[in-house]
Amino acid sequence: MTPNQQYALDVYRAAQRGETAGPPPGAHDWDALRELRDQRRFAAVLAGRPARGRIRAALARRFSGHRGHAAGC
Repeated sequence: MTPNQQYALDVYRAAQRGETAGPPPGAHDWDALRELRDQRRFAAVLAGRPARGRIRAALARRFSGHRGHAAGC
């Protein structure tokens, strides 16, 4: 059973019992992702690492040097 089918069944049961239905699947996905991002940033700060831009900074360090391209480039 897919999450949407389960939600439809839950909504039907709640309507039969006169209860309120729960939130639809995926309603709080962005909130959960923001919370995970904030937790990772906080852990980085506690560990003494930069909280933002770590990947971009690593890529910039890796690709900033001249890499011996062909002549004329």
